Amino acid sequence: MLDIINEILNSYFRAWNEGFISKNGEGIREYMSERFVGYWAHSNIDKPDPYFYNYDLNNVLRQMDNAEKSFEAVSITERKNGDEFLVLGRETNLINGEPYNAQCMFVWRKENKQWKLLREYIELER
Repeated sequence: MLDIINEILNSYFRAWNEGFISKNGEGIREYMSERFVGYWAHSNIDKPDPYFYNYDLNNVLRQMDNAEKSFEAVSITERKNGDEFLVLGRETNLINGEPYNAQCMFVWRKENKQWKLLREYIELER
């Protein structure tokens, strides 16, 4: 099962990197559950900003020229009899040559025989 979730993670981040080039977020959104919710924060805010399945991915991609994402999983925990995975790790966004690191938690769930990103929590290290 770990091979499966690792391949999903690699494909998901590959979709982000392709989106940075094309400025089209549909390839990324294909990995998201329609019930997706994400939370993004950094050290200068007290309350994370939530975003949902229909957030404007194309606008996010247009804001980033010369960008690339990578992810290193630290912990992968299977739950719900293998129908969910809880993934902890470190994401690095390289934007115009400058790294922006974040600690992340992703919840992946099997929906209609496909793995979908249900929730993500992203906390910038800055």
